[in-house]
Amino acid sequence: MSDSKLPSNNNSESGWLAMMILLALFLLVVCFTALSKITRSSDPTIHWDMPVAYSESNFQTQNAKEFATEIYQCTGGGLDISVHGGGSLYKGGEIKCAVQVGLVPIGERLLSSHFNENPLFGFDSLPFITANFEESNQLWRVAKRVLEKDMNKEQLTLLYSVPWPPSGLYFKQPIENIEQLKNIKFRSYNAATARFAELSGMIPVQIEAAELSQALALGVVDSFMASGSTGYDRKVWEHLSHFYDVKAWLPRNYVFVNKTDFSQLPSGYQQCVLTASENAELRGTKKSKQLTDWYLQQLEINGIQVVQAGPQLDASLAEIGKLMVEEWLQLSGEKGVQIINRYESKKHTSEVD
Repeated sequence: MSDSKLPSNNNSESGWLAMMILLALFLLVVCFTALSKITRSSDPTIHWDMPVAYSESNFQTQNAKEFATEIYQCTGGGLDISVHGGGSLYKGGEIKCAVQVGLVPIGERLLSSHFNENPLFGFDSLPFITANFEESNQLWRVAKRVLEKDMNKEQLTLLYSVPWPPSGLYFKQPIENIEQLKNIKFRSYNAATARFAELSGMIPVQIEAAELSQALALGVVDSFMASGSTGYDRKVWEHLSHFYDVKAWLPRNYVFVNKTDFSQLPSGYQQCVLTASENAELRGTKKSKQLTDWYLQQLEINGIQVVQAGPQLDASLAEIGKLMVEEWLQLSGEKGVQIINRYESKKHTSEVD
């Protein structure tokens, strides 16, 4: 009888070994996933992203960062807000909607940019209603309570607002009268600047602040209205020559939070946010006032002629301003009329709401 060989077990052993390796890898992945969930759930820090439209170096953005730092310290690191400047997270026109629908919990935007949604948001861009920071703040105190009610209906909570320095007009050449403005391409950033351009014979072109330098370089616009801050940040002396310090208005930025996100914060954190908001409004307003003359000096140092409007131009601008206020009162209705009447009645008093 010949010897016979038993079947080899090598293939069977190899299969079992492969199965054991796969099982070990599967268990490792499960354990790692579970551990990650435990680690995340045990992390006490709440992380918020805060989009803003203006450059990292701008005083409004810097103020927002100080606001975030104060909250982080007040909550013992429990609420960490990351400020994203220059429209890097969401473009300016997208920020309010992003907060409303919960894509981000908090944001900052130019108040009057939402005029088309609600004319009341344009109260700060009525020409020549306010001439200085004191009057701007008084108008804000009157309008704030009205805006808070309207924003509450939009799933938003108002936190704070900071005015820009007074706005003037930038041109490529000296301007003596309104006739010289005809067909100049004028950068608009809200309904008020667009209407101003139309009434003065210019052509409004919608441009965000982050896109202004490029628009000037390409000749998309040749003029705009803004504060010395925007002119300095965008180095407009590379393209323009004159700044007319007409102090048309003191537009405001405002910071707002999604109501649901805010309500879900621990009560102590909510108080930290509210306290930091009060401080940010005071600090930002003070900084804006301090920087007003400095910005104009920097424009002059870099070759911009900072001048006052002549009598002909000044008179025409006043007429345009009067018409724009009348139009706004019609659009805003009873609420707008109440804001202006209450402001005018308090304008020359020391009464504070």
